[in-house]
Amino acid sequence: MNESVERVRDALAELIKAALISDDRTSLACRDAARAKLAALAADPPDAASVRVDGAWTLAIQAAEAPEFRDAEGQVNLTLPRAAPFALDDLTAPGFDVDSAVETIRKSASTG
Repeated sequence: MNESVERVRDALAELIKAALISDDRTSLACRDAARAKLAALAADPPDAASVRVDGAWTLAIQAAEAPEFRDAEGQVNLTLPRAAPFALDDLTAPGFDVDSAVETIRKSASTG
């Protein structure tokens, strides 16, 4: 996996964790981590040709499904769409709203 995909995956994974984790303090920490990772992406945007956002999204879901997070996940059933709900341009845009993104992820997840 190339570095650009890893950077996008890491930012998306933090957004997913923030959406899925029930504990407010932990979710806030994930939102803060997402903000930092997204700011780094915006400061040095990856070449769009080198990143398939849907692939990074899939990898991010796998990272968020890590066993150490399962007990904390309680907001929604972890059935997320296959396609990323954000484009690379969205993630690197000035003013990307992390809180809105977390709500988008929550709403896009299947609630079983």
